[in-house]
Amino acid sequence: MTLLHTIALLGVAVFAISGALAAGRRHFDLLGVVVIALVTALVTATGGGTLRDILLDRHPVFWIKDTTYIYVSLIAALLTVVYARWRHPPARLILIADALGLALFSISGAQIAEHAGHGGIVAIIMGTLTGAAGGVLRDMMCAEVPLILRRGRIYATAAIVGIAIYLLLQLVIDRTLAALLGMACIAALRLGAIFWNWTLPVFSLPGDKDEQ
Repeated sequence: MTLLHTIALLGVAVFAISGALAAGRRHFDLLGVVVIALVTALVTATGGGTLRDILLDRHPVFWIKDTTYIYVSLIAALLTVVYARWRHPPARLILIADALGLALFSISGAQIAEHAGHGGIVAIIMGTLTGAAGGVLRDMMCAEVPLILRRGRIYATAAIVGIAIYLLLQLVIDRTLAALLGMACIAALRLGAIFWNWTLPVFSLPGDKDEQ
């Protein structure tokens, strides 16, 4: 199993956990939990990843070729349900799981773009697309404002910065180490936003009286 494949499977599992927790918070039944978990995890593979693969002309789409992603998502979701039945998950656990999924999938998406012969800005766009798509659809299906759209919150920015650092570091150090450091940067930025309320400056027009 390659490092890229391992990262992708870990990302799917983490996003499935975040989806299951989000569904539980909205009091969905077991089928609803499984559906949201699969959509969250596999949309990162099938939404962000599928769109990425289509744009990069990669056939077949990788989740069709390797159904391991589906089974990993199901197992992660069901284990989350079992855990939540015995212990109440911390309120921020969804955000933490999402942060880890964002880090794992953003770098793997960038690496896939590189393998397709692209670099620089294309790798950053594809990596960010891959990492952010699952969380967006999860939040929409749970009738919440997607994290990526919440005012001032560091989300996609974390992916962009982490991927850029990965691309720069691999010019001077081992590519695997660069990938790990890029993931660490993404996770650190998102976790900083979660625990210490790190935000980006908010753009507003002079005299705008909209709700803050």
